[in-house]
Amino acid sequence: MEIILLDDVDALGEAGDIITVKPGYARNYLFPRGLAVRSSKRNRALSDEKKRVSELRKLRLVEGHIHLAEQVKKTEVTIEVQVGEEEKIFGSVTTLDIQKAVSDKGIDLDKGAILLEEPIKALGIYHIPVKIAADLKSEIKLYVIKG
Repeated sequence: MEIILLDDVDALGEAGDIITVKPGYARNYLFPRGLAVRSSKRNRALSDEKKRVSELRKLRLVEGHIHLAEQVKKTEVTIEVQVGEEEKIFGSVTTLDIQKAVSDKGIDLDKGAILLEEPIKALGIYHIPVKIAADLKSEIKLYVIKG
């Protein structure tokens, strides 16, 4: 049976793809869950339109990610911390601290996008990786100074 996928389905394809599956699989799994429709002239036209809109949306999203990556790369953040004897930091600098400092610069990042392996416990200059999208990363330059 020839069907048109309405959503991305693992091991079958992406939304808008026209594929052939067994009738039972289509009737009992794909159709009831709203993942596919039967292939017809009308449904193919709708599928083509939906695929075109999806491609445009993905293109705009990628452009937005590239712009954000360039903004992040240009960003330098300074965090002042209290230090004790021998320049030892009280506490540590975490992803939440970095996220707050970056948001003060006008860049909205998710805390989970900041890829800090472990909290920073020493003064210095750090290059912190940031995951913008699945295949796009950038870096923030972070200065940890005495406050």
